[in-house]
Amino acid sequence: MAATPAKRRHKVRRRADMSLLGGIRPPIAVLSVLLLSLAGITALNLGRTVQDPVAKAVLTSQQQFAEDGAIALRASIDESFTDLGRTANLFNAGAPASPDAVLDKVSSVYQKWTGTAVVQISSGKLLAARGENVPLTAVDTTKLRAKDGLSPRMVRLANGETRLLSFAVLSWPGTPQQLLVASSNLRFPGISLGQFRSIAVIDDEAEILSSDGIPEPEQVRTATQRADAKRAEKQLKSFAKTAAVKVRRNPISAREPGSGGFPGVSGSLVGAVHTGDRSIAGYASLAGPQPGEPTIATGLGLSVVAMVPVSENPTAVAGPLFGLIAAGALAVIGALAVALLLGTVQRPLLRLFLESRRLTRGDLTRPVSSPAYGEAARIGRALERLRRQLLGEPAGAAAPQRRGRFARTGGFGSRGLVLVCGALLLVWCAPMLLLLNRADDTAVVPQQLVNDQRERTDTLTDRVRRALNEGQADLLSVATLIGSDTSPADMHTVLERTRLEHDRYQSLYVVDPSGKVVAHAGDTPHQPVSRAKAGHSIRVLNHSGKKPLIVGYAGIPSRSGSTVIGEFRIEFLNALLKRPGLGEVRVVDADQRVIGGNTGYRAFHRLPNERLRTLVAGTNQQTGISPHPSGILYRDGGSVQIAAAAPFVGGGAAKTLGWTVVSEQPAHSLAIPEYRRQNLTVLGGLLGMAAVAACLGWLHIVVVRPLRALADQAEALAGGDRRTVLYPRHHDEVGAVTRSLELVRQQLPAQPKRDTAPTAPSAPAAPATHAERT
Repeated sequence: MAATPAKRRHKVRRRADMSLLGGIRPPIAVLSVLLLSLAGITALNLGRTVQDPVAKAVLTSQQQFAEDGAIALRASIDESFTDLGRTANLFNAGAPASPDAVLDKVSSVYQKWTGTAVVQISSGKLLAARGENVPLTAVDTTKLRAKDGLSPRMVRLANGETRLLSFAVLSWPGTPQQLLVASSNLRFPGISLGQFRSIAVIDDEAEILSSDGIPEPEQVRTATQRADAKRAEKQLKSFAKTAAVKVRRNPISAREPGSGGFPGVSGSLVGAVHTGDRSIAGYASLAGPQPGEPTIATGLGLSVVAMVPVSENPTAVAGPLFGLIAAGALAVIGALAVALLLGTVQRPLLRLFLESRRLTRGDLTRPVSSPAYGEAARIGRALERLRRQLLGEPAGAAAPQRRGRFARTGGFGSRGLVLVCGALLLVWCAPMLLLLNRADDTAVVPQQLVNDQRERTDTLTDRVRRALNEGQADLLSVATLIGSDTSPADMHTVLERTRLEHDRYQSLYVVDPSGKVVAHAGDTPHQPVSRAKAGHSIRVLNHSGKKPLIVGYAGIPSRSGSTVIGEFRIEFLNALLKRPGLGEVRVVDADQRVIGGNTGYRAFHRLPNERLRTLVAGTNQQTGISPHPSGILYRDGGSVQIAAAAPFVGGGAAKTLGWTVVSEQPAHSLAIPEYRRQNLTVLGGLLGMAAVAACLGWLHIVVVRPLRALADQAEALAGGDRRTVLYPRHHDEVGAVTRSLELVRQQLPAQPKRDTAPTAPSAPAAPATHAERT
């Protein structure tokens, strides 16, 4: 059914009046809300007094220290279990060996266990033992076939100490099965504690299984020292109870800032104050190297707690005045910018909408009220010319001419007004972003952060050294099991099994005295040699190229002159260096050439600056028995850097490499109050610029650009262009004015051709009725 003329007229009128849910109002409203919100955020964050007794950076550092301890302990337990099982498999692949021979070979290769024993499974009889007494009473040989029967277990000794027992089965055809048992303590391998720090391993019931750093009663001499030790032990137990509850949480929901991708649960704790020093602690659960991948160690339910006393710093960085002034300034500047947009862009556009709608309704008696400047003024003058044309004035009548620089644009355009508003708001954003609250090289960096950088670097150094020593011990274990009659195929089997069990090797191979490769597994050997340089079981064979070639050697006792060689993956070495909170870490050799790093580096190039080279040289100066790690805080041109270096010390084949681990990080990356305030100020400036760019860009796209195009179309229509149809782009104020101009175009008579002489003007035609127009 066709609509009646009255309904059609109502629909046309409603469509012409509908304007104003989009258009100019939403950008201005959103800008107002964003500026008010930013002012509130500025007042809340920069207007409160920063007075933390312990800097957040120090708490985060303790959390990361505990994570280092958890990683080292987990790796040690897993490595111990893997080495024992692999050693048993190697024995099982060869000829039967006596229990004493097995333990002698195990003891000669590995020194990680405090005691070892071989037990006959069927009878439970002890066949051989080495080292301290292994608590075999806790082993039920009848349950070894059960699920997890060979899993490690913890045993509490009568003296209160805890031992971790690992198991592997020795089995040869025609021989009763035997159980290889290894006992180890739960002390941390290679954790550098420094002064006054203590660390403990706890179970899921908050029981302290082992601890280090707190002196035993027989080690203290004075009553004051005994009281301090007792107080530290009490505080450590309190931290252990709290940590045991917190580590039960889900690692994802319990994630705390600063954890840096640690797959387990970790955090920091704040304790009591004594003589101006506050006890703080970090805790971390044992977790697998990858999230969701449990290991033997993670199934034991262990956690690590590290405690240290630090000096409190109750000095406030700044008061609330700056934040309140900044928030007030933003409110005032924002109000001026919004008022400018309302008065110079929105109101003239709304006035144009009302005037254009009046013309379409046939009200031609009053002249068009035109804005004073900009595109709105051009459209207003075009509407006035169109009003006169509707009254009968010819389209060719001369329009009033404007002179001056802005003759075409009608004065200062809407785009210029938007730019003025942006510049006005940048008066607040730019100083916040570039000038205010700058933390220069006088920023206070807690000494504990320098100490932690040094101790964590030393711990990382020991971790790298132990990993290389473990690799060389694996080679030695393989070498001792290769007999004089072992075939190349059997050698390949042993080498391939070792390579798959450890990701540290890229290739393993056996060479004879002439240097010929007898058997190999993995990648093609790069540079086979028959034997190691005297006293150097681990060497770097090249001194140039993209990757260092690090190899380990182990002579085969039963084959004089033959050697087992393993090439270490440099990626394995670099992965050990990736710990959060240390910044850029490099491993350098005795000539200060870079061997590895946790970020991009150029192999065999020197350290990037003279300060680090001097630090490494000074650290390697022997003081006493061996060199010691060192840390330094240096200030250079407004930049504050924390650096540390730790040389290879201790035993093992890797010591002869003469390597040093050096780390460096900028202080501004730490949660220090001065830098935190600077970062919040910069963030405020960035948020302000983002709000200004988004809202004013939005305004330019939906209003300014269509308004400039509409001004050209309106002037063309007033100049006599009756053929161009005006289509609204958006359903907003500009679109409403465009629809009104299109209705006016339809009401205007066709423009006569100008190729004839002008004739006398005829009487003005009566305006067409609405019914005629439709």
